[in-house]
Amino acid sequence: MTAERVLMAFAGFMVLLSVVLTWYVHPYWLWLTVFVGANLFQSAFTGFCPAMMVIKKLGFKTERQAAQGSL
Repeated sequence: MTAERVLMAFAGFMVLLSVVLTWYVHPYWLWLTVFVGANLFQSAFTGFCPAMMVIKKLGFKTERQAAQGSL
C-alpha cells in the first residue's frame, strides 16, 4: 500500500470515528471532522500534510517511489 492510499484511509477513518464519537459521546467531537477537513483542504493547495510526514517515516513509499522501484 502506498503512502497516498494510507493517507486516504487514515483521513476516512478519522472522519468516521468523529461521527461515531459525536453520536455516542458528545457533539463537540464534530470539531475533529472540521479539523480533518481543514487539513485536507489546505494540503490540496499547499502540498503540506503533517500526517503524510508521519506516514513516510513509518516506511510507506509514495506512488512515485513505488513506480520508480518497479522499473
